[in-house]
Amino acid sequence: MSDTRIRPGQLSDDAALTALDHATWSHLHAVQPRPAPGARFFDFTHTPDAYLVAENDGRLAGYIRLAPPSPLACNAHVRQIQGLAVHIWARRCGVARALLDAALDEARRQGATRVTLRVLGHNAPARRLYESLGFAVEGVLPGEFLLDGECVDDVLMGRSL
Repeated sequence: MSDTRIRPGQLSDDAALTALDHATWSHLHAVQPRPAPGARFFDFTHTPDAYLVAENDGRLAGYIRLAPPSPLACNAHVRQIQGLAVHIWARRCGVARALLDAALDEARRQGATRVTLRVLGHNAPARRLYESLGFAVEGVLPGEFLLDGECVDDVLMGRSL
């Protein structure tokens, strides 16, 4: 998808992002229950300014959430990817990579020197993508989540900027 455009999230994206989260939900990447239809995407802790959105031909194709990992001043130099989703019709077309590249650029613009993320151990496609962008495994919490009756590792990854 050569015409993918990345832009900041907007409050007006709420319904489209809610629909995206509902359509793409899976225990391959989610530890929380499937979002309820009609639920709001944005709330007081998840505001549009923390999101970058991918559009293709005017259609919302995906999003990434980039935020400080905590309110502590001692790790203000770190940004954390706290969500990434791509519509099924836009997968394997470079949308996730474009969102990640844009998030790394935005983290640099914000003065960060490091980016971290968490990924489920069984999500091999996501792990390969992150590794291809320079992320390395920095820790594993074995069996951290029980999903569909199966214990799944929580893999901590990070990279310098």
